Amino acid sequence: MTSLDALDTAILRELQTDARRTNRDLAASVGVAPTTALDRVRALRDRGVITGSTVAVDLAALGRGVQAMIAVRIRPPSRKNIEGFRSWVSELPETIGVFVTSGSEDFLVHVAVPDNEALYGFVIDRLTERPEVADVRTSVVYEHVRNAVIAPL
Repeated sequence: MTSLDALDTAILRELQTDARRTNRDLAASVGVAPTTALDRVRALRDRGVITGSTVAVDLAALGRGVQAMIAVRIRPPSRKNIEGFRSWVSELPETIGVFVTSGSEDFLVHVAVPDNEALYGFVIDRLTERPEVADVRTSVVYEHVRNAVIAPL
């Protein structure tokens, strides 16, 4: 784990709130000179703490208003089957995220689709057609609450 001081933590908080802000604005918001802010951001990138920047999108505005978490069990649970399924499902356009898990399921697949009919088709026509898929359980997501700012513990 990388050690972060108060300034690093403040910079991370500000960038997670708005990663598009200028370095000058970032520096002013954390109370340091622009060169200090720039050096700290570069160091956070070099240390692998900052791994990129993304744009948040409204899935419903993209015509993908129905989200679900699909628990998938793979049989037999070999490395070849696990890695093959992970690679395949990660590339599907419906997939938002893939969690490889322990316990009774091997994966939790987060998908976003236009409607319930599309969700049904995804599960029945895509997932269950894979020979290594032994079982699926689908939970529709009513609401996705995400912490916008993640701080070190």
